[in-house]
Amino acid sequence: MFENIIKFIRKIFNTETGFIPLHEPRFIGKEKEYLINCIDSNYVSSIGKYVDLFEQKFKEYTGAKYAVVTTNGTSALHMALILAGVKANELVITQPLTFIATCNAIAYTGAHPLFIDVEYKTLGLSADKLNTFLKSNTYKNNDGSSYHKSTGKRIAACLPVHTFGHPTEIEDIKKICNSYNIPLIEDAAESIGSTYNNVHTGRFGLIGVFSFNGNKTITSGGGGMLITDDDKIGKLAKHLTTQAKIPHRWEFSHDYIGYNYRLPNINAALACAQMENLNTFIQNKRELAALYKNFFSTTPYIYVDEPPHAKSNFWLNCILMRNRKERDEFLEYSNNNGVMTRPAWTLMNKLPMFANCIIDNISNAIDIENRLVNIPSSVRIK
Repeated sequence: MFENIIKFIRKIFNTETGFIPLHEPRFIGKEKEYLINCIDSNYVSSIGKYVDLFEQKFKEYTGAKYAVVTTNGTSALHMALILAGVKANELVITQPLTFIATCNAIAYTGAHPLFIDVEYKTLGLSADKLNTFLKSNTYKNNDGSSYHKSTGKRIAACLPVHTFGHPTEIEDIKKICNSYNIPLIEDAAESIGSTYNNVHTGRFGLIGVFSFNGNKTITSGGGGMLITDDDKIGKLAKHLTTQAKIPHRWEFSHDYIGYNYRLPNINAALACAQMENLNTFIQNKRELAALYKNFFSTTPYIYVDEPPHAKSNFWLNCILMRNRKERDEFLEYSNNNGVMTRPAWTLMNKLPMFANCIIDNISNAIDIENRLVNIPSSVRIK
């Protein structure tokens, strides 16, 4: 069966012997033109027309009122948590199945992750398990916030992840967070182009965060984006990410602790060109997903399709093997044969930095970690 999978992947990527990466960028548009223009302008740092243009394009694409570009997705997450009011020794609900940037950003604020299980159908935070946990383990204080019963710590935010580009149960999660007065921040790093009930990911919470790392659907080399419809947060986000400098022709005055999180113009130039082909890339990836879905329907393995009510960008295609032993054997076989595959991330609660965090029953996440494999998902060159 392993041999048949590798043959199929080689067939759809049109190479019999070459190395097939997991997800590589495609530069098929005006990337070089915009980069040369940027260099010729001498504006290669965080001031320049492409920075503003990228934000404008992203607002138009997602429908958000504000879009603030940052150096990477992790810095955008950090800024989102700060803007949501997360402080040291507070708790932020998230999922154990995620890339470490999610929890690192929480740690930067001095807060601690609180891990709730995921759903099989989304690979993201389970709304049912979130609701059950909050009912049994929290109380509301006079300030209106929810607090964890056994530790007395405030639950400062909820940070679900649209895992591998699949939208999570975000409408239900939003309703639950609203009822407990918990700010909702979406880790939409992997989900540009993904929608839930025709609304773009990142638009449901107080703030949504995206990444444009080199392995994402579109890339600016590095880069992140924070989106919001909140006027105060939108304006403050831009101010804080530019060192909180008060505009003046020559004086250096600052009114907050600021952050050097503004994306350089040269990276934004690359992103602007990539945005022009985003819809083409997503259509290409959805066609690839359909081929995988059809192929794996005749195998013992489960192909992870887009969830109900959602349209996924299928950033990374996933299959679930029958057990960890089979998963490891397939990882060994595929990588030995020039086809790059990867397991799910090590669950966050297993890492030494987060081993003592509060954790609910995460049986789904444990099972998914043992069985999931990401398979090649690049935009195919036709």
